[in-house]
Amino acid sequence: MVALRRSLLVTTVLVPCAMLASGHRAVAQGDTIALDTIDVVPVTPVGGASSIGRAAGAEGLPSSGALPLAKVPFTVETVSARKLEEDRATLDRTFTLARTTPGVNVSDAQGNGFRQTVTYRGFDASPVQGAPQGLAVYQNGTRINEAFGDVVNWDLIPSVAINRIDIVTGNPLFGLNALGGAVAIEMKNGFTWQGTEMSVFGGSDGRIGGSLQHGQVIGPWSFYFAGEGLKDDGWRFKSPSEIGRVYADLGYRAPDSEFHVIASGAKTFYGAASATPVDLIRLNERAIFTNPQTTSTEVGQLQVTGKVSITPTWDLSGNAYLRRFSQQYVDGNDGNFENCSTRSNFRGFLCYEDDGFSPAPGQTQAQFRNQFRILGPQNQLIPFRAGIPYATLDTTKTEATGWGGSLQATNRDRILDHGNTFIVGGSIDLADYTFKSSSVLGVINPDLSVTTNPLNPAYGLVPGLGTGPLRTAAALGIAPSNVTGSNLYMGLYALDTFDVTDQLSLTAGARLNFARITTQDQTGFSPDVTGTHYYTRVNPLAGLTYRVAPWLSLYGGYSESNRAPTPLELACANPDRPCLLPNSLVADPPLKQVEAHTYEAGIRGTVPDIYEGGVFSYKLGLFRTDLTNDILQVAVPGNAARGYFVNVPATRRQGIEVAGEYANERWSVYANYALIDATFQFNGQLSSPNNPLSDDGLITVRPGNKVPLVPEHQIKAGFEVAITPEWKFGMNVAAFSSSYFRGDESNLNRKLPPYALVNLNTSYQVTKEVQLFALVTNLLNTRVPTFGTFLETNANFANTYALNDPRTVTLVQPLSVYGGMKVRW
Repeated sequence: MVALRRSLLVTTVLVPCAMLASGHRAVAQGDTIALDTIDVVPVTPVGGASSIGRAAGAEGLPSSGALPLAKVPFTVETVSARKLEEDRATLDRTFTLARTTPGVNVSDAQGNGFRQTVTYRGFDASPVQGAPQGLAVYQNGTRINEAFGDVVNWDLIPSVAINRIDIVTGNPLFGLNALGGAVAIEMKNGFTWQGTEMSVFGGSDGRIGGSLQHGQVIGPWSFYFAGEGLKDDGWRFKSPSEIGRVYADLGYRAPDSEFHVIASGAKTFYGAASATPVDLIRLNERAIFTNPQTTSTEVGQLQVTGKVSITPTWDLSGNAYLRRFSQQYVDGNDGNFENCSTRSNFRGFLCYEDDGFSPAPGQTQAQFRNQFRILGPQNQLIPFRAGIPYATLDTTKTEATGWGGSLQATNRDRILDHGNTFIVGGSIDLADYTFKSSSVLGVINPDLSVTTNPLNPAYGLVPGLGTGPLRTAAALGIAPSNVTGSNLYMGLYALDTFDVTDQLSLTAGARLNFARITTQDQTGFSPDVTGTHYYTRVNPLAGLTYRVAPWLSLYGGYSESNRAPTPLELACANPDRPCLLPNSLVADPPLKQVEAHTYEAGIRGTVPDIYEGGVFSYKLGLFRTDLTNDILQVAVPGNAARGYFVNVPATRRQGIEVAGEYANERWSVYANYALIDATFQFNGQLSSPNNPLSDDGLITVRPGNKVPLVPEHQIKAGFEVAITPEWKFGMNVAAFSSSYFRGDESNLNRKLPPYALVNLNTSYQVTKEVQLFALVTNLLNTRVPTFGTFLETNANFANTYALNDPRTVTLVQPLSVYGGMKVRW
């Protein structure tokens, strides 16, 4: 609280300088002022990297899939390349989004800044399998939500090659998952960025990194290349990060066309990736839980984009892509094993904890209990030995190959002498995937590492049989999985913006979404996984904008959107056959698709040439999104490691955002505030077995209960000033109110505390070519969690630790200092 009060004091000083700010940019003397909020923004996935930011009729090709901001009837948030560059020493774009964008917060379920969940208006874009994904993310018009769980791996995006990021709300034209909006990431190319730049940096936790980018234009051709790498030890024990990313773009431009061939790839490795019990954090803030917990990921993508002006008023644009994704996760966990019950026929052997299951009708207790005896790699029984902290070493591997494309036509013919923009297009995305998982028997050592050693008799394995995969006799909870499947997503959309008057514009459109999701079990243990599911929906949108004055516009709109259940959710949706998430897929009853209804209204504008020739931009917006059949992940009684996915009747996200920015040639300042009221809108019970205030593992949810991990209040502010023509200095603060733990949907337990983060950035231009830069994150060394959930207490965990507090959390990364040098020629 002390840190929060100090940071809010800083905010209070800054806010009067620029109420209602949304982004900022400090401009050195001699530079022209360039606002983050631009005239033209994307309104379709095929916005076209070269068109965004160029008004129709300007030099170059017409804007495709983009409209002037004054005619867009929903919210658009923009983060420019310059803003991203201020945080270059992080190579982490979620850091920039969280500190600058109204309505964005991050929660760190994995203890690594590169693997955080980005939440915008209460909707997630997360790298965590099983998290409810509510944002569609596009890179140069290609959807990069991964095929199996719609997860978003922010760490795979080449950060130095990003030109800008736009968050567009209330627009179903962006397809599935755009419940809370879409994130459109525009990458650089040789036409938009020229020169050669190299940077190296280092700092806290042994971080070293660097990047190289080069862009040039040769006649009608352009070329751009970027590469970057980073390595550090992490701020927690056994939490290293290794990142390598490359990006290349070959472009060709003629008077009436433009084409690009784009290749990108990334390879990453991370250590411990989970929250830590509070009891262990009290001993050491760098503590982790059981390990290993390593994540290894590779991705490669090839993309072709093009745009052709067919006539002066018609243009055609599109893209095609091929994407290959592979990820392996190795995780050591508590085994939850016990001596088989006296009511079974296998007393003296190892059985799986069975609290979360109920006998089938007519089933005897012995038949029921016998289902949970543990079988080794050759179906052998494993002797139980008292006092052994049994564990499992779980491995999952996900692979996917996706391909597809989109085609879009845009027309700007006047209708009855009124301006009009008509867009029609379609997309198709296909993917084949495999998901494999298995568990082997191990023990938890005193240092909480999980190891397997068949020569150690404590494991109870028959000599010579090795450490192959385990399963229960009935393949419940623990069983190897091998699932193959395919996704087919298709969409058709149309959008028309008609200028009723020079000030008033009407926008209307719709998108038809079709999804076919097929899964097939390859093991024989889980036949219910096999199935094919179809989802179809038409999502409309309508809105009005009115330009009251050159410096003031009004907007308002209504839209609908939908999300089809992911293959992961569909394959783990039966409470009678829950999964050891994300390690086993066992059941397949149908889930309903999520449907969203969004209302938005607001004002925005830009006032040029005020106070020392600067520009002031501002906005105020209201929003509300009502969801039906929202999908949640819940745990089963007896073991939170097992769980399943379920539809709930209704949830809601609503709030207000106010922001503004002032910039002149020497300094800039910004501030913004967001109220995010994310609530459940139904009466019912959910399973949360480790919630200390649950009733026999169940919690009661009532209308108005808050959605966990969504701070209700956010305040962000900052400034940057050119102290001299060569030296720039900036500071920013982001403050967040408290939120509830995951698993506390009933809102009965104490909350995660409020917190604030203060960051500093500075740069010094030594020569025209050489710049020194530095970044300080979490200046006040705030040590509070951004993520929390519950675990089963254990007074003698691993025969070493007393885990009496059911809370498990991930703290904010501590004070970190980075510095480096950039050379450009």
